[in-house]
Amino acid sequence: MILEDLTMDEWMDLRYEEGLEQGIATGREEGMERGIEQSSKQIARNLLAEGSTIEFVQKTTGLPIETIQTL
Repeated sequence: MILEDLTMDEWMDLRYEEGLEQGIATGREEGMERGIEQSSKQIARNLLAEGSTIEFVQKTTGLPIETIQTL
């Protein structure tokens, strides 16, 4: 399909589809990042409950010490 041959409505539909696809991809990425962070926090809670040091939990999960201290 050549862009020059598109009507204004077709061009707008194409741009809408592109924007929608980009929005979905961004939403998935953000959702995955949020899920990984929540999982890391749960692992940190479990490690702390088992008596692990904050330093060990930080090294294991990669979470900032400040975050671990608030759990």
